[in-house]
Amino acid sequence: MFKNYIKITWRSLVKNKTFTILNIVGLSVAIAVAILLSMAGFFDLSYDQFHANSKDIYKVYSMWQNPKGPQVSVSHSAPLMPTIKDEVPGIDKATRHLQQEAVLTYGDKEINMDAIWVDADFFNMFTFPAIAGKLNNPLEKQSDIVITEDAAKSLFGNEEAIGKTVQILINGKDEPFTIGTVVENNPSQSTLEFEIAVRFEKEADYLESQDNWSARYHDVYVQLAKNVAPGQFNLATRSLVENNFQERIENAKRDGAQPDADGLFYKFELLPLLNEHFATFKNGYVEVSRGNTYLVLGVAFLILFIACVNFVNMSIARSGLRLKEIGMRKTLGAKRKQLFLQFWTESLIVFLFSIGIGLLISILLLDEFKTIFRTEVSFELILSPLSILLFLFSILLITLIVGGYPALLLSKLGTIQSLKGKIDTSGKNKVRDALMVLQFGIAILMITGTLVLHSQLDFMRNKDLGFNKEQVLSFPLDGKKNSYEALELLRNELAGNTDILEISGADNNLGYGKDGSVSSSMFGFEYKNRVINTNYLTVDYDYVETLDLELVAGRNFSREFASDRSGAVINEAMAKEFGEKDPLTAYISFSDSLRFPIIGVVKDYHFENLDKVIAPITMMMSRDYDLYYAYVKVAPVNLAKSYDAVEKTWAKISPNSKFLGSYLDENINRTFRKEEQITTMITSGSILAIALSCIGLFAISLLIVNQRTKEIGVRKVIGASVTNITFLLTKDFLKLVGISFLIAAPIAWWFMKEWLKNYPFKINLSPLFFIVAGLLATVIALFTVGSKTIKAAKQNPVKSLRTE
Repeated sequence: MFKNYIKITWRSLVKNKTFTILNIVGLSVAIAVAILLSMAGFFDLSYDQFHANSKDIYKVYSMWQNPKGPQVSVSHSAPLMPTIKDEVPGIDKATRHLQQEAVLTYGDKEINMDAIWVDADFFNMFTFPAIAGKLNNPLEKQSDIVITEDAAKSLFGNEEAIGKTVQILINGKDEPFTIGTVVENNPSQSTLEFEIAVRFEKEADYLESQDNWSARYHDVYVQLAKNVAPGQFNLATRSLVENNFQERIENAKRDGAQPDADGLFYKFELLPLLNEHFATFKNGYVEVSRGNTYLVLGVAFLILFIACVNFVNMSIARSGLRLKEIGMRKTLGAKRKQLFLQFWTESLIVFLFSIGIGLLISILLLDEFKTIFRTEVSFELILSPLSILLFLFSILLITLIVGGYPALLLSKLGTIQSLKGKIDTSGKNKVRDALMVLQFGIAILMITGTLVLHSQLDFMRNKDLGFNKEQVLSFPLDGKKNSYEALELLRNELAGNTDILEISGADNNLGYGKDGSVSSSMFGFEYKNRVINTNYLTVDYDYVETLDLELVAGRNFSREFASDRSGAVINEAMAKEFGEKDPLTAYISFSDSLRFPIIGVVKDYHFENLDKVIAPITMMMSRDYDLYYAYVKVAPVNLAKSYDAVEKTWAKISPNSKFLGSYLDENINRTFRKEEQITTMITSGSILAIALSCIGLFAISLLIVNQRTKEIGVRKVIGASVTNITFLLTKDFLKLVGISFLIAAPIAWWFMKEWLKNYPFKINLSPLFFIVAGLLATVIALFTVGSKTIKAAKQNPVKSLRTE
């Protein structure tokens, strides 16, 4: 019996080659894309789940009230972690975590590596498997360090790493450390990344800050004991807050801050480790959103859904061609169950073919997909027993629904009704039309999203950021040389190059450089009996000139005034914080006897990402803090030549440092990676959605034209023009596209409005986006249907009438 089903199925599929090929092509492409996008989505959702204790680990963050509302921070002071561990019940383990670059020396090798400075509990909390050396408690000794497999190869090649002594530059001096453990390389889904791990007590500022509750500069992670709820942490730390933050609370009350819903001015909360990858800290709150990940999975589902709708629509439309077959088989004794199994078998075989081809396509496109979406996805994510079972269940369910509905529709037809070859199609048309409306509605929704996303991305790329991003090159000041000395050497070496216009430095980069690091510094100070908070930036001479920042008051730092090292240049947002008519009368106060006067004010510029409002910033020239990045302004011509000149000069100054230079416009573009990824995904999805919709539309129009061949001939005989016949055959389809637009446009407007709320600087959501999306869908549908209908309308009526 089953063999007979397969034989009949094969004959039916071969007989209707066009529809079989269209179905298999549409489903194969949709399945391939759905597999790739699903892998990307599951990859994102799997962040940090490889840690054995992931469900018990939390990141500590603080929330406090100031006159502007709530503020939130993950930076903490050095004494916080040991105090929490000693005084707060329910804490099993805890560690501080500071990520910085470190200069390692071994023999003649000098390498900059990503370092983390952590406590002894770190490797007992987080799962980074050891492959050599001390397996348990690897940071028990402060003289030991942990290194990853790749980092060990960079330093020692094929030599044994365990027991080797390396030098790490700390406070300008080389200190010896012993390689005690080599661990596996960081998994791709790890929020915490490092090449070496060093005890926190060896960090450069530890001795000065170990008892200082005001210096906040690192993260804190805790592992709760079993059966301890994270909600208990806030209550348990209230006495700690009262004992160590009372002055801060009193200042907040004095300045007019209002308590939160719990009546508190300062408190500690916990963020689950599994939420950290999806968390943002802004507007005074912690926002955890997996929206982008669910969007990826949603697009995968919609593309697969459109392909399934195509299959259903073509099966319904093709049912009219199989009526006599059904009637004959029922006359010969076929039961409804047998007919259902026969038609479902056809659907199942088409799906199995499509799945096989789709898997092959996804394998072939995997490398390109990883490059485009900058992801490290692999098929391992979907090859677990649970994933395979879910996949098989999904295929069974889809084939039962998608293939079962047309099969049920055909199998329930009466024998006489089938043999006549004519049935009441009103019910079928309603289902088909509803599915087509849904299909084109999805396509219009995705086209609208593409247009809005592209416009917002172009807006951010082209927005005036308040500084010169095209002509300024930045790179990290790596190596053992003092940063100020290295910068002065750079100035001297490039002094005779006419393409080099200005050189300066700062302790932070603008955008994301090639080293991938970004940081910020903040501090608060008393000004006329109230606290003012500001971002802090250490700069060198010529910083304002190098970036072409616009001075709106006062002057820039000048070598002619030695006192400028005790002065400050601020932006307009900071000037407003002082509330003075003349901001040049204000000052930065570190104590009653130590005040830095404001010598200049620059126009507000975007020193942070465009998803943040411009905050106050204060620039100073204190030599107590190092510079980490050099800025070189070059002439607008010969940019590549200037880049090469700076690279060669830096190689001469610091031969052991890798040059990681990039122009600021490149840095800024790297901050848009999330938007670029979403835009690329939605654009690809829109193109595929339209293509799949057109495949279904073309197939249905083909069937309808064939069914109305006699009608076309009669109308031509009585004088109908090609235009009239084309309009007759296309108006129903265009009507469905119109209904799709009316449904999809409001939904698209709501989604895009919500998405744009994430950006304080954004485009206007013009009705033009939705009109263009609707017109584009209409033109595509008209072109798809019109290509067949015009050909049918031009056909000789005698040939059309002869068909019956």
